[in-house]
Amino acid sequence: MSKKEIVKKKYDMPLQDAAERAKSFTEVALGYDMETAVLEAERCLQCKKPFCIEGCPVNVPIPDFIKLILEQDFAQAASIIKEKNSLPAICGRVCPQESQCEKHCILGKKHEPVAIGRLERFVADWEMQNTPELKNPSIPVIDQKVAIIGSGPSGLTCAADLAKLGYKVTVFEALHTPGGVLVYGIPEFRLPKSIVAQEIDKIKELGVEIRVNSVVGQLWTIDELMQEEGFAAVYICTGAGLPYFMDIPGENLNGVYSANEFLTRVNLMKAYQFPKHLTPINVGERVAVIGGGNVAMDSARTALRLGVDNSYIIYRRSEKELPARLEEIEHAIEEGVEFKLLTSPIEILGDEEGRVTAIVCQNYELGEPDVSGRRTPIPIDNSTYTMEVDSVIMAIGQGPNPLIPASTPDLKVNKRGNILTNVAGLTSIPGVFAGGDVVSGAATVILAMGAGKKAAESIDEYLKGLRN
Repeated sequence: MSKKEIVKKKYDMPLQDAAERAKSFTEVALGYDMETAVLEAERCLQCKKPFCIEGCPVNVPIPDFIKLILEQDFAQAASIIKEKNSLPAICGRVCPQESQCEKHCILGKKHEPVAIGRLERFVADWEMQNTPELKNPSIPVIDQKVAIIGSGPSGLTCAADLAKLGYKVTVFEALHTPGGVLVYGIPEFRLPKSIVAQEIDKIKELGVEIRVNSVVGQLWTIDELMQEEGFAAVYICTGAGLPYFMDIPGENLNGVYSANEFLTRVNLMKAYQFPKHLTPINVGERVAVIGGGNVAMDSARTALRLGVDNSYIIYRRSEKELPARLEEIEHAIEEGVEFKLLTSPIEILGDEEGRVTAIVCQNYELGEPDVSGRRTPIPIDNSTYTMEVDSVIMAIGQGPNPLIPASTPDLKVNKRGNILTNVAGLTSIPGVFAGGDVVSGAATVILAMGAGKKAAESIDEYLKGLRN
C-alpha cells in the first residue's frame, strides 16, 4: 500500500446509542465486523522493527496477528495472540492501548495509530463464536505444585503460563466467583461477565484448579500452604481492594460508598437486577462520584444505569488532567454524566437519620505541576458552595488488603502495605513471589498480566533449581 492509500484515521468502533445505553447494562462497544477488521488491518505498515510490541506488557506479536487478519486466517491469528496473552477478549476491551502498544505505532506518528485493541477483540470474539473446542497439546507433567492467591488478571495469567509448562496449579479466590477485578470492579457494559467466564474456562481446560470462597490468611497461612499442603511455590496477587477515603466530616453517613463496595454490589452481586438477585442498592436520585480515574467513570456511568436523575463527577483538577481513558470520559459525557471540575468536597452533610443530604464543595485553581506532572490544585478563598445529593461514591484510589501480610510476619511490605519484591518478583520469603497491584499499587489489567507472566517465568526458574 502506498503512502497515498493509507487511511489516516482508525475505523470507528460501532457503539450503542448513548441515550439507550445509559439505561442498559448491555455492552456499549459492539465490536468490528469482519469487513471493518480487515480494512483496519490494511492500515498496519508491517514495520521491520515493530515498536508496538515493545509497548505491550505481555509482548504479543502484533504485526503477525494483524497480517493474519488481512489474510482472513482468524483462527491462526487467535493462536498467535494466545501464545502470549491468555485473556485476549478481555484485553481487547479494557486495556489502555492508547498509552501502550498504540502509543508506539509508527503510523501514529503522522496519522492515527492502528486500532490494535479493537483488532485483538475482534479476533478473540471470532474464536469464541467460531472455533470448535480444541484439545490442548500434550503437556509434560511436572510433579511440583504452585499456589496462586487471587484470580484476577495477574493470577490467571500466571496460572495459565505455569500450567502450559506442566505444573500443578491451584488458584485460591476469596470471593465466590473467579476473576478478581474483572468481575467485581469493571462494569458489565464495558466487560460482559460471560466473556470473563469463557476466558477463565479456557484456563481451567489447561488443568488449572480454581478454589473459590478460599480466603488465604484465614483458612490457611502462607506457611501452611507450603509446609502442610505441599506447594513448592506461592504467587501472591491479591490486587488493591482496600478503599481510600478523604478523611473529611460526614464520611460515616449512610449513603457514602467506596467505589469498591458500590461496584462490587452492582457487578458481582447483581444489585441492578434486584429483586431477581437479592442484593439491593439505594443511591437515590442524585449521586456524586469523587475522583477522575477509570473507576470514577465506571461508578458514575453505573449510577446512571441504576436510574438516577443526576450523576456527577467531582474532580479537583481540570478536564486535561483527568487520569481516566479519553474513551471512557467521552462515553460518560455522551451518556449524561455531569462534570464538576476544579472542585472537591470538604464536608458531607446528613439528616437526623444519618443519611446523606448534601456535600459542601471547594473550588480550586491550578498552580505548578506536582511530582506526577499534573498541576497542583490550589483552593480559592471564599468559594465554597453546597450541592444537594443523596449518595457519595469515593473513587480516589485503593490499596492492598492487609490480610496476608498480617498473617505472614516474615513478609516484608512498604509503608503503604505493598509487598516488597526483587526484580524477579521474589518476596522476603523463599519460594513466595508477588506481583500486580499488591506490589505496584493500583494499575491496569494488562500491567497486572505482565507481572503474572514475569512471575511464571521466575517461579519456573526457581522450581527448576529445586529439581536440579
